Amino acid sequence: MSVTRGSNVPEVLVAGAGPVGLAMAHELARRGIPLRLIDAKSEPATTSRAIATHPRTLEAYDQMGVIEEMLKRGREIRAFTLFQDGRRLARLDADYSTMPTRFPFTLAIEQTATEEVFRNALADLGVKVEWGVKLTDVAPDDEGVSVELEHADGRTESARVPWLVGCDGGHSTVRKKLDLKLIGEENQTWLLADAPLKSELPPNSIYWVRAKGGTMMAVPLADDRWRLLDTAETDYDGDPSALAARFERKLTQGLGHQVRVGTPTWVSRFTAQQRMVPRMRSGRALVAGDAAHVHSPASGQGMNTGIQEAVNLAWKLTMVIEGHAREELLDSYADERVPVGEALLESTKKATQMIELRSRFTNLALPVIFGVVSRVAPIRKRMQREMLGGMSGLLLSYAERELTAKEPHRGAGPAPGTRVTEVDEGDLTGTGWPVLLDALRRPGWLLVTRATPGEAAQADALDWVRREHGGWLTTLTVTDAPLVDGEGTVPDADGRVSARLGLAPGGWLLVRPDAYLLARGESLSRQALAGALQRLPLTSPVAGAR
Repeated sequence: MSVTRGSNVPEVLVAGAGPVGLAMAHELARRGIPLRLIDAKSEPATTSRAIATHPRTLEAYDQMGVIEEMLKRGREIRAFTLFQDGRRLARLDADYSTMPTRFPFTLAIEQTATEEVFRNALADLGVKVEWGVKLTDVAPDDEGVSVELEHADGRTESARVPWLVGCDGGHSTVRKKLDLKLIGEENQTWLLADAPLKSELPPNSIYWVRAKGGTMMAVPLADDRWRLLDTAETDYDGDPSALAARFERKLTQGLGHQVRVGTPTWVSRFTAQQRMVPRMRSGRALVAGDAAHVHSPASGQGMNTGIQEAVNLAWKLTMVIEGHAREELLDSYADERVPVGEALLESTKKATQMIELRSRFTNLALPVIFGVVSRVAPIRKRMQREMLGGMSGLLLSYAERELTAKEPHRGAGPAPGTRVTEVDEGDLTGTGWPVLLDALRRPGWLLVTRATPGEAAQADALDWVRREHGGWLTTLTVTDAPLVDGEGTVPDADGRVSARLGLAPGGWLLVRPDAYLLARGESLSRQALAGALQRLPLTSPVAGAR
């Protein structure tokens, strides 16, 4: 099946207009896929659960074209600071030197702001959320999905769509109707609140505050409000003034200076669950985000993971809808993302346990441990890499997954399965990386090769792939020129692109639409490239492998 550009007939129904559903709709819409986006709520949310957006998601936002609006609405967090009983034990500044990124920070941005940016971007693409439309039944088959919808005015609607993506949260109707069981356990209950806070704390760090009676966290938001979290006293009688006074007393004790906490604008008791579905697809219906996994908010991973699932699924679903790939490509969605969900549950469980540390031994040991960490650089760097690597999403790899080429790569540059965006601000001073990053912002695959003048096999391979696969794959040639020299060229006179990518003359990289590397080689030829493309379940057999 292929989609006709400009058609108004929906190819995909996205259920749920939270951040994951909005991201899914955005990624499909900017690829020209007609869709419907519905939500059972009568209007957008006015309170925020998710507030942390980590570096890998910020890189995805850059590809989507929404990064500038996100940055305007958020606050950069560049450190993690631990206080205990009035003493500052350690401040660990974020060090991303071993995993380069253009966004070496966590962006504190409220979920309501994130959703607003996506809604505005979708409006520019001609997509509006249908509020007050509740999905009540789902019946997938080999040709599509039959759904029952209930509108706010009581009207019911029976509809038929080729594809359904459930982004409808932890109580997902789609997941339940597909009989996708959440497997896992429940953990402790925490109390969360957003409240104005005045203190001596610089608003560029996440604060872990231990005091008699338990552990708290404080995260600055974009204005004078902070997200406050208490892991010990989780009762709330509905009196926001009393809750503010309690936070004020405990934070003052833990930080060692007077803190003023205003009346909370939002309060929630949150019972952390560590659960996920073992599969994310049932025929032509799929799930993403909290519909697929629920867990502790300890490391702020939920929304980030869901948005990256939307990015992963959107390009695969587009290739199937446009007729470039068979439905088997969608099997790689769960193959790649279920292990991420499993790792996420394990990491958030550990983060929850660390935040909740409550023993007398912990009170005595933490000053010693973090004193050593602060003074001994190798230990500090190792801890930072382990903490930031998992939380940031920058070390995520699909190397062991089915789609990724298995040829070993021991040289410089990204290995198959890892991201190709290992770039910092210094790389942007040259001419090459801005051109390549701009190409990554356009939906589709990239074949990046380094020019070898007079190499017939390279020229033949490029002509062949443009002719056979130019509908979904773009070729880029890295040259030694100081400026762009014709369409599809990347000027690399300073060698920054070639150095980062480990790209020698004649070398090539096949880059997925989500900026992960599928395959690479040292010498581009039709045969080598056809071998890499055969990893994809394309609708037509890859010709020309000779």
